[in-house]
Amino acid sequence: MLREQIKSALKEAMIAKNTHKVSTLRLIMAALKDRDIAARTQDKPDGIGEDEILAMLQSMIKQRRDSITMYENGGRLELAEQEAAEITIIEGFLPKQLNEEEIAKVVDEIITELGATTLKDMGATMKALRDRYAGQMDFGKASAIIKERLA
Repeated sequence: MLREQIKSALKEAMIAKNTHKVSTLRLIMAALKDRDIAARTQDKPDGIGEDEILAMLQSMIKQRRDSITMYENGGRLELAEQEAAEITIIEGFLPKQLNEEEIAKVVDEIITELGATTLKDMGATMKALRDRYAGQMDFGKASAIIKERLA
């Protein structure tokens, strides 16, 4: 289970005195705890599920990529490197990521399966992708491919 992997990695990093990894894993744990608390108000006493954890991790990676761009534009390369190191740690908990070619193939399969023909079908197509491929792809790229196919 992903939750246990993160806790275990945190313990290992603490024992190894890897301060950067410890701080990144604590950020993940804090975000997870926040999501769990929010989930309890929605009648989910056990917190969020695996797919939601994967989505949270992808969101954290996206935030860091955005920060890297801003830091590089601002000439703060040391901060950009720190964000990149955090991305590497977070990606360690995600399944293998699909490349653009694989994303395009999966999008085509789902469009065919759903019978999607117009941009009105984009929401259903994205939902199917998120349900089946949580944590495995960049949904921004998938969205662009869907728009291209259904336009």
